[in-house]
Amino acid sequence: MPRALLAVGAAFFVSGISALVYQIAWQRILALHSEVGIYSIAMIVAAFMAGLGAGSHLGGVLSARVDRSTALRVFAGLELGIAVFGAASSWIYYDWLYLRAGWLYASPWRAGVLHLASFLIPTALMGMSLPFLVRAMVADVQGAGRAIGFLYGINMLGAAVGAFLTPWILIRHFGIRGAVTIAAVGNLAAGLTAMALYAAWRGRGKQSLATSGAGFIPAERVGGLGGAPLAPPSSILLWIVLYAASGFCALALEIVWFRLIDVAVKSRAYTFGTVLSIYLLGASAGALLGSALVHRVRRPLRAFLACQCALLACSGAVLALLAYLPPSAWLYRWYFAYWRRYDGFNLGQSGDLVSIWRLYVLLPLVLYAIPTVLMGLSFPILQRAVQDDPRTAGHKVGLLQAANIAGCVAGSLLVGLVLLDWIGTMGAVRLLLAMGVGFALIGARDAGLRSRFGLAAIALVLLVAVIPDQGRFWRRLHGHDGGESGPIVIDEDATGVGALTMSPWNPGEWQLSCNGKGQGALPFFEGHTLLGAVPAVLHRAPRDIAIIGLGTGGTAWAAACRPETASVTVFEIFGPQPRLLAAFRRLELYPPLEGFLRDPRVRIEVADGRNALDHSTRQFDLIEADPIFPDRAYSGNLYSVEFFSRCARKLKPGGFVCTWAPTARIYASFHKAFPYVIGLENRAIVVGSNEPIPVEVEAWAARASSGDVASYLGEYLSQEVVKRVLKIKPLVRTGRRAIELNHDLFPRDEFLTP
Repeated sequence: MPRALLAVGAAFFVSGISALVYQIAWQRILALHSEVGIYSIAMIVAAFMAGLGAGSHLGGVLSARVDRSTALRVFAGLELGIAVFGAASSWIYYDWLYLRAGWLYASPWRAGVLHLASFLIPTALMGMSLPFLVRAMVADVQGAGRAIGFLYGINMLGAAVGAFLTPWILIRHFGIRGAVTIAAVGNLAAGLTAMALYAAWRGRGKQSLATSGAGFIPAERVGGLGGAPLAPPSSILLWIVLYAASGFCALALEIVWFRLIDVAVKSRAYTFGTVLSIYLLGASAGALLGSALVHRVRRPLRAFLACQCALLACSGAVLALLAYLPPSAWLYRWYFAYWRRYDGFNLGQSGDLVSIWRLYVLLPLVLYAIPTVLMGLSFPILQRAVQDDPRTAGHKVGLLQAANIAGCVAGSLLVGLVLLDWIGTMGAVRLLLAMGVGFALIGARDAGLRSRFGLAAIALVLLVAVIPDQGRFWRRLHGHDGGESGPIVIDEDATGVGALTMSPWNPGEWQLSCNGKGQGALPFFEGHTLLGAVPAVLHRAPRDIAIIGLGTGGTAWAAACRPETASVTVFEIFGPQPRLLAAFRRLELYPPLEGFLRDPRVRIEVADGRNALDHSTRQFDLIEADPIFPDRAYSGNLYSVEFFSRCARKLKPGGFVCTWAPTARIYASFHKAFPYVIGLENRAIVVGSNEPIPVEVEAWAARASSGDVASYLGEYLSQEVVKRVLKIKPLVRTGRRAIELNHDLFPRDEFLTP
């Protein structure tokens, strides 16, 4: 391989690392603006990709107007421009747009427009880079697919590395600001490498960029590098449509796979980056493999369509296999038992290599290794088909990439925001398999009905028929398979998959899971009810209460124990939870839940609680969050100094904020936000206020044991509250060394920072 292509490939590899660091970090920051929920995340991803698509198209058009040496210089300039923006991006997105102009994001549609506008410059620069690099490095029609596939594949390989490094190394040790700064250094290095290559060419007396002595690709010509002769080129319009449809399927499958993985592994903060890395690694492997083999492809259209049919058929077959395998099957029985657990494997904390291998390597490989390799393989095949002039190589790459990204945006929005609500995950899979039938019919038109495409169409139709329904599939992924596993209630919408299942270990207990992770139980966990009741008793008259997180309702139910309380507003980001509780209520098995859901004081809003509080004009007497484990994804948003400070600004005079503080960092961060703190010495209940809190243990105990409170909570729980309030005392920060705090841009506990 020419030395120049290797050098540029190294620069583009580093650029790919930086791009994924930016995407993960910026998504995290912008989710603070418009909430962490699926609708907000889908808009953020769509805005990011739309900018890439616009940049790809613009870069393609402009690349055709310059010579190869100028294209290399422009590529260097693009990388340097990304580096400049990246270095300033934390200040732009967080310090300016969030801290100073957060009110602009109150409307969801306005937030979407602002996301698009704020992403436009950096993502357009990213999107322009590949077309200009292709224009600089491709000089030969027959070698175009090989060179372009290599560049695409090496960039995807960098993206895979970036997806892995971002949670495990960069955010964990340097925070989000540090991660973004390191990414900017990567773009700087890529730009300087490209400039050095350009200078090397200039230093040789403006010889052709393709001079073999400099190690560049052979000079521009239409003749080939050998390989199989091409069939007559297909219409570029047909390829635009096909590649857009391919992008739609790719993003839709990504949403399906990541939802399934989220439930199946019971994800943690590290999960998304880890499984995304494997996804991108598969696409990279396919593109690099294709770049080595594409010169042998005689009929690119048939090869491309075969890849689409195969990846969709493989995806559907694996999902059907998960639903129909006997629970006792070899190896599968380990997963089936794991899916029944209340909580999952602590990725990042446990050194259990068997669980890591089975959950984070084997399962993703089985689900999407073959499909992602085929996705990557499709790209060089596509280039083999359409490239007929080196001067327009960048233009065609940009145009087709823009079409593919447009399909990705459509897949993200349509599947993520609409179809998961309307027809669920399995319905979306059936739709994708039907699109696969369309690919097969196009292939059959070209190759004949008796060709392999006819068989592919039949196989895809059969898969549509055998794909399980929602209930059967999600019961399996919660470790239930009929009556022997006990009853189960399932609900799914765009926000996730929820289940209420009878505990296999505690008779009479129902466990709630949200995307596979335990979120409470019925009867209520005592710790949840105490966290709700104790601060309500400490306050003299908690008229208006806000609870972030519903769970099974235990915290919010107990917080409403005082007769003085007029309203309890519960913010829950996970849509299925209220419906699951309503379904359980109809079984008439647990009176406290029935009373809670009938209570006219209680209002449940499906929303990101932090974001809803930010944009609300209301103030509250008591604000608290239902307890969440600190290593759960996005838990750092509820344990940061900035979150606690924002809660403090939403308090009425004399109001309280209450939290569970299981780590020293959470405890110290809470103290940073509140000048006055009381609570239990073990930090199971910590209460902060903007004003001094009188310690009145006798008055608190009298309230907890009063007739109204005891009647509401029950005698046993009322006495447990009395025991806790008698132990409440002023709390001060202790310790001889300074403790690093949790911040929005450095969620140390979430990422297990040493």
